[in-house]
Amino acid sequence: MTHVAVMGSGNWGTAFAAILADAGCRVTMWARRAETAAAINAGHNAGYLPELDLPEAVRATTAPDEALEGADIVVLVVPSQTLRDNLSQWGGHIPSGAPVVSLMKGVELGTTMRMSQVIAEAGSIEDDRVVVLSGPNLAPEIARKQPAAGVVACRDMATAERVAAACATPYFRPYTDTDVVGAEVCGATKNVVALASGMAEGMGFGDNTKATIITRGLAETTRLGLALGADPQTFMGLAGVGDLIATCMSPLSRNHSFGVRLGRGMTVEQAAAEMRQTTEGVKSCESILTLAKQHDVDMPICEQVVAVIRDGHSASEVGPRLMSRDLKAEKR
Repeated sequence: MTHVAVMGSGNWGTAFAAILADAGCRVTMWARRAETAAAINAGHNAGYLPELDLPEAVRATTAPDEALEGADIVVLVVPSQTLRDNLSQWGGHIPSGAPVVSLMKGVELGTTMRMSQVIAEAGSIEDDRVVVLSGPNLAPEIARKQPAAGVVACRDMATAERVAAACATPYFRPYTDTDVVGAEVCGATKNVVALASGMAEGMGFGDNTKATIITRGLAETTRLGLALGADPQTFMGLAGVGDLIATCMSPLSRNHSFGVRLGRGMTVEQAAAEMRQTTEGVKSCESILTLAKQHDVDMPICEQVVAVIRDGHSASEVGPRLMSRDLKAEKR
């Protein structure tokens, strides 16, 4: 039986642990808080997905070395901006040869590194062991075993296939690919576009406006990905347009919901206090914009989101600026 360590115990980590167990794996989750580990061991992660009955093959511990001991596959699902610190504390316990799977969607502040790059550098993990899983994977729907799919990307196809086999269930279909860059760019940038889409909804704009933002957001994402060497086909698939649609339109999306609050007039601090969970687009929008500027990529939606998140502008200010910008030199 494949033993998988899931390092993180939030919504997505908990839902993915259930997927792995349903696929026949033995799963050990690492939880930072003792009460969370106790709840998981009692069959429910009450703080995140209380409606999910966790399989008996899922257990939890607060000791990272215990979670990682003997793991055949390691899944990382901590907040993206804490990844480097976490790896510095327990990355040395990751078993040699085990694929390391990133469920995180962000770009590191300061370094503008994608999560796979942080894993390779801070965890001393070879590139062909680093795997990225991305796609339209809203955790509450997966907890209800509603059909979903994702992309398992790794430079080494055999490793991607190994991870895909460990998480394939009747309700979750993994597709394999080798485009790690494209999967990560899509996963990180769609959160920023979802903030913009949510702002539009919060300001009372309808589906025409949101469809425009989503479509233009896909164009921005594609430009950045191509500049970094991604495969153009990735942006038309599950990791690209699929994840973008789900994140930008669903009330289950934290980034969309955060944006709605901003659109209704809340400050960033007020929205964060009400959400009480990590919203990756808020954390990563500035580093994504910096990465784009480093590669001379135009990302106007990202610019306006940063104006709200970092610079303190209101959503009502940036909305008109975004929709009225000069598009003469830009393709549709």
